[in-house]
Amino acid sequence: MVPLIELRGAIPVSQAMGLPLIPSYIVAIISNMVPVPFIFFFARKVLEWGADKPVIGGFFRWCLEKGHKGGEKLQNSAGRGLYAALLLFVGIPLPGTGAWTGTLAASILDMDFKKSSAAVMGGVLLAGVIMSLVSLGVFSFIG
Repeated sequence: MVPLIELRGAIPVSQAMGLPLIPSYIVAIISNMVPVPFIFFFARKVLEWGADKPVIGGFFRWCLEKGHKGGEKLQNSAGRGLYAALLLFVGIPLPGTGAWTGTLAASILDMDFKKSSAAVMGGVLLAGVIMSLVSLGVFSFIG
């Protein structure tokens, strides 16, 4: 539940600690989704407000740029399948493509809250499954 690492780090750490997978998966999903409504409705406003402040401005501008870049990637690659692209953007466990970045991008793009939340939830579930499989070592048998 560390910011920016989200469940991509939580699930492997839980397995390294010997915790049961299913409860760890559920806690990671819930913990990952809790900030989504707050990010969608408030983050952009707060970031825009703080972007010109002396001490915090640099970090706030970086967050806005990250959201803009994520939103541009989604729009350029998605076309009419914007929500499916959001699901895949969040679901593929790469650095910087998690639920929080996806939600910020959806907010910046003025996407529908319910549809984008459902896409983010689907992406979080997908990322959780992928990280669970990786953590259990399934991919080592394939390669």
